[in-house]
This record gives sequence, structure tokens and C-alpha cells, in this order.
Amino acid sequence: MRGYLCWWAYYMRIPHTCQYAIIAYDNIMWGEGMYSRIRNLREDSDLTQKDVAMMLNVTQTTYSRYESGVLDIPSVSLIRLAGLHKTSIDYIVGITDEKEAYPRGK
Repeated sequence: MRGYLCWWAYYMRIPHTCQYAIIAYDNIMWGEGMYSRIRNLREDSDLTQKDVAMMLNVTQTTYSRYESGVLDIPSVSLIRLAGLHKTSIDYIVGITDEKEAYPRGK
């Protein structure tokens, strides 16, 4: 397994040159979890699941499944959630613990 960062990278034959993607994947899959983070962000904003679902243009049931981890969150919805809560996608998926959004480039 030389040159690989973890067992699944070896199994999938992903070399260490994809280090950022591997670390990101590890954090998403095994870290605190984006599901609890999106729930906490919603509750901190005093929004209901129905409110956020309307903003994402999905049903309340679908959004509930996002929060519980039954459904994966599409990238478009992740972008909208980050904008809604004024944070970064990296924070939502667990790559960073820095809640503030990155400054926009010119």
C-alpha cells in the first residue's frame, strides 16, 4: 500500500497525488458529518425544514432526508445552503471547522 493514504485509496488505486480529494473524502465520510451541520445551521437561523426546503426548491420530505443522511445533497443545493447560511461548502461537509465564508475574489 505504499504511496496511498488510506485503505480505500489503495483499493480504488488512487495515488497520493490526489491528496486533497482523499482528505476531503475522509472528512466527509468519517468526520462530524454534514448532516448534523446542516441541521445545526438551520436551527441556529431559526428556520424550519419547510422554510429551507422552499429555498432549495425541494419538498420538506426531501430536505428531511438530506438532514438525516438518507439522501446525498446535490452540489447545487450545497451551494445554495452555503449562501443561505453565509458559510462555505467546506464547513458544511466537514473539511474545515471555520464557519465564516471565504472572501470572494475580484
